[in-house]
Amino acid sequence: MKLIKFLIVGILFGIVMAKSQALSWYRIQEMFRFQNFHMYGIIGTAVFLGVIGTALIKKFNWKDYQGNPINFAPKEKSFWRYLIGGSIFGLGWALSGACPGPMVVNIGYGYLSFTIVVLFAAIGTYLYGVFQNKLPH
Repeated sequence: MKLIKFLIVGILFGIVMAKSQALSWYRIQEMFRFQNFHMYGIIGTAVFLGVIGTALIKKFNWKDYQGNPINFAPKEKSFWRYLIGGSIFGLGWALSGACPGPMVVNIGYGYLSFTIVVLFAAIGTYLYGVFQNKLPH
């Protein structure tokens, strides 16, 4: 029963993704081909809201859902790790036509072929955990 709020937020997230067309493969391809501003507007809005949310968390010392303080780690100054990691993420995004949030929403929307994408995203996440200590962080 405690997790019902997360279910509600997930449902609302799915509705926003569907109504904003952020789960559309065509919209994502238009973005990567620089043919339409639609997805850049959605991403820009998310970044703007994230900045506001982060500022509010820092200003009012908000806590997480378990009552623990929210701490922000200092930024790393390694350009190459962000460039390589972002390129791998972007390549997966471009090939699958979805980033992690809309992948799951697409399954809920009835596009069951996205179960393959989610499966391989989970495998990639698992492999990162396995090799994390051997990677240059």
